[in-house]
Amino acid sequence: MTSILTNLFDGVAYGMLLFVLACGLAVTLGLMNFVNLAHGAFAMAGGYVCMVLVNRMGWPFFAALPLAFVSSAAIGILLERTLYRHLYGRSHLDQVLFTIGLTFMSVAAVDYIQGSSRVFINLPAALQGQFDLFGVGIGRYRLMIIVICGLLTIGLQMVLAKTRFGSRLRAAVDDPRAASGLGINVPQVFAFTFAFGCGLAGLGGALSAEILGLDPYFPLKFMIYFLIVVTVGGSSSITGPFLASLLLGIGDVAGKYYVPKMGPFVIYTMMIVILIWRPNGLFGRTAAR
Repeated sequence: MTSILTNLFDGVAYGMLLFVLACGLAVTLGLMNFVNLAHGAFAMAGGYVCMVLVNRMGWPFFAALPLAFVSSAAIGILLERTLYRHLYGRSHLDQVLFTIGLTFMSVAAVDYIQGSSRVFINLPAALQGQFDLFGVGIGRYRLMIIVICGLLTIGLQMVLAKTRFGSRLRAAVDDPRAASGLGINVPQVFAFTFAFGCGLAGLGGALSAEILGLDPYFPLKFMIYFLIVVTVGGSSSITGPFLASLLLGIGDVAGKYYVPKMGPFVIYTMMIVILIWRPNGLFGRTAAR
């Protein structure tokens, strides 16, 4: 029972981390109908910014996290205004080809600047190690991830569902011409949304560096995980990817613990079963383009 609870805790933490990494893609793909396969590159950028600030410049870890978000958001809005905006009306194939090319460019650039070695972020002593709670080993860093990601999930859901900006975003996606006629600045809404999604990816990259490691091939290695989360959860809401992240995180950790030889295939098996049952994802809907 102790091992089950420990694996459950680690799986929830891993799932929360997957959600923060992938929710920006859920926003751009589900709400903006834009396929951004370079999403992992923004996560890598945030991770490296946090690593440089903490490991080389001596910044406190918690002070570096907001900079990881801001730096990835700034890169995102720069690329959105100069490159991405021209692809909103293009086919998904054009978007895929452009963003996968951007991913390979980012991999080559980081490999040239930082080298190909895997790096980790130096954590403060308060976040290292674990403590026992009723016999269950609770990792301090993983507990912090659950808390931060839980608060982000609640805040993101409230922003999209309860605020005026969320209403404007949905209107801009459903009918950009009508939204413009109502006085909504559609390009500005899209730019802010894209930048926010990139910032979340950067924050996720900074939080994941200690668990997943950070190297130039990060965007390629974890691209499939981001796509699985959005596909299984459905891209029409935030709730779907959140629940999919938890389900896949728990399944992945449990699979690697109980059936280590087959562990890496568990998450793919779960994806296949769920998509056979619900082809549009857990909370998906048939989208017209």
